[in-house]
Amino acid sequence: MSVLFDTHTHLDSKKFEGDRDGVIQRAQEAGVGLCVNIGFDRETIPTTIALAEAYDFIYAAVGWHPVDSIHMKPEDLEWIEELCSHEKVVAIGEIGLDYHWDTSPKEVQHRVFREQIALARKVDKPIVIHNRDAHEDVVRILREENADEVGGVMHCFSGSWETAKKCLDMGFYISFGGPVTFKNARVPKEVLEKVPLDRLLIETDCPYLSPHPFRGKRNEPSYVTYVAQSAAELKGISLEELAIITMENGKKCFRIE
Repeated sequence: MSVLFDTHTHLDSKKFEGDRDGVIQRAQEAGVGLCVNIGFDRETIPTTIALAEAYDFIYAAVGWHPVDSIHMKPEDLEWIEELCSHEKVVAIGEIGLDYHWDTSPKEVQHRVFREQIALARKVDKPIVIHNRDAHEDVVRILREENADEVGGVMHCFSGSWETAKKCLDMGFYISFGGPVTFKNARVPKEVLEKVPLDRLLIETDCPYLSPHPFRGKRNEPSYVTYVAQSAAELKGISLEELAIITMENGKKCFRIE
């Protein structure tokens, strides 16, 4: 059985409250050998740390989501910095820009994004990038803040090959989730075909963005197998090869021994 790395989960989500242990057990039974769970605000950072402490195969990323940028205070940034010394915290994220949900002004999102990239450089941690309808500004800010010094992952990538290439040039990994399994997902499939194998990652973003044939239902880490299968087919390699490559890529990205 292939051992897979789900590089982006939200297992602490309330959507898993009724059966979280079962979901985690199914993930392990499906061959998920590593997960990075994302803490992105005051509520989810502690629950993410708790999950990482409870399960050997779950690691943590901590950061401030762009949709909640307006609520981030200086002490929150200090808190994230303190948590970066935790042995299970492997990245700062998810951070970035979101122009789809109009919940935080763009100038606030830009400031908070820049502050967290600067923090990542200070503590030498990779970053997990959330980018929704903000491709040009995300790339520009990453360049201006010298994000290539820490690198990281473009989470659930939805941009063009042109945008992907700019991110690859800065040393980022490109991660694909459930949407790449959709029959009508022409652009993600085309981009995945072009991304070099040594820069490719897979994820679920569970409980969101379930792959086909579970589209519209709650996502979970065990479904990363469907993403891996689609990626393997697009790359013309076996599922086993894809699993080995993306596991090694994930370990390098997040500096997991």
